Amino acid sequence: MTVLVLGATGFVGGALVTALADANETVLAASRSPRRSADSGRPGVRWIHCDLTRPGTIAPALDGVDVAYYLVHSMGGRGDDFRDTDRRCARAFAHAAAVSSCRRIIYLGGVAPRRRPSEHLASRLEVGEILRAGEIPALELRASMIVGNGSASWQIVRDLAERLPVMILPRWLDTRTCPIALPDAITALLDAREVPLPTSRWFDIPGPEVLSAREMLSLVAALDGRRVPSVRVPVLTPGLSAMWLKLVSGADYPLARELVLGLRHDLLPQRSFWSVTGGAPRRTFREAAAEALAVEAPPPSRIARAIEGIVRRLGPHAQPHA
Repeated sequence: MTVLVLGATGFVGGALVTALADANETVLAASRSPRRSADSGRPGVRWIHCDLTRPGTIAPALDGVDVAYYLVHSMGGRGDDFRDTDRRCARAFAHAAAVSSCRRIIYLGGVAPRRRPSEHLASRLEVGEILRAGEIPALELRASMIVGNGSASWQIVRDLAERLPVMILPRWLDTRTCPIALPDAITALLDAREVPLPTSRWFDIPGPEVLSAREMLSLVAALDGRRVPSVRVPVLTPGLSAMWLKLVSGADYPLARELVLGLRHDLLPQRSFWSVTGGAPRRTFREAAAEALAVEAPPPSRIARAIEGIVRRLGPHAQPHA
């Protein structure tokens, strides 16, 4: 097949492009940057220019395509209009796909909470509805945290677990989810090419465990050789938590804020994709976290940089005695 990957430069998109090429598919890796689109890439992969905010670039990108992966969203860096941007991009793509050779759209979205979603999750779910309402059958796969290098939600958990001297445990850290390792998410995305799809559908792609955010922080801290004391603070809301994330984590603040606001309610699967494929996720959260920690070197937080600067200014007398 000829496969189009929108969001090919992203965390999931980059891994998917490699996996599709390894599966001997012809891959069109889409980028908004014309310069990047001119890059040669690896064998079997051709970089092309496509900017969903410019509808005129969509039809040429879909030329000759059998399957299209939609892995893009505009959250972070666009102010308060990201939901409108996501909405317009999804509609433009669904319209262009309807008059193209494309036979299937595969969209990676977010898990729906049982209660009112955050703005971020609401936008992800709305994009899925728009694509599934189009003329081309769309398969929406919903994931919570995807664990791996480059994942913003994983970066936040890692930074908190590695840098907090005391683990502050507001009530929202007891919310539960089923984190999934990046390789398992890629397996689901590859399987999505072949499953029967007579009409548009959606499924969750959960990992093998149900964990609270608090349990994930403790597991990552243990992998880093730390045992972090904890203090429960029931009045620390997700909004306030996002503010101190700006100091502790190197993650993009608008993005971190939206992700934390999405943790107000459990994000648990309702309709598992694994029941359709007959497969199952292979990696536990601990295994996925250990793999990610083994190959990454997180940048220092603002607090860490400030402490290092003070130590340098004070000189050797600032070093603690054994």
